[in-house]
Amino acid sequence: MLKEFKAFILTGNVIDFAVAVILATAVSLVVNGFVADIMMPLIGHFSGGIDFSEMKHILSPAIIATDGTITSPENAIRYGLWLNSIINLIVVGFVLFLMIKAYNKTKKPKEEKGAPSGPTQEELLTEIRDLLKK
Repeated sequence: MLKEFKAFILTGNVIDFAVAVILATAVSLVVNGFVADIMMPLIGHFSGGIDFSEMKHILSPAIIATDGTITSPENAIRYGLWLNSIINLIVVGFVLFLMIKAYNKTKKPKEEKGAPSGPTQEELLTEIRDLLKK
């Protein structure tokens, strides 16, 4: 069983998958940083200084005791964070689209396969018929 597991782990597919997951995590961090640190401030600036992450609809406010401790946290619908997630999805999708488009340009175009060489099925059947006649 240990040999089977070792053979499974050391196959190219598992190693390729592990590398892909690690690279996807790194790319995710870069893209999320790009969205959070570059795109969202620009979008906020051009939309009149709005910070989407702070947008929320408070259902019940926080209850604060006289000593300043929060006895009951606020209950709010944080739709601004959801808007940030949608913008993040759009930017990530666009970046992936550009990456795939650039990758596809680097690939060689597939060569058109011509007619298969050799006899056709009809020609083979004719040869078999002629051999059987002899």
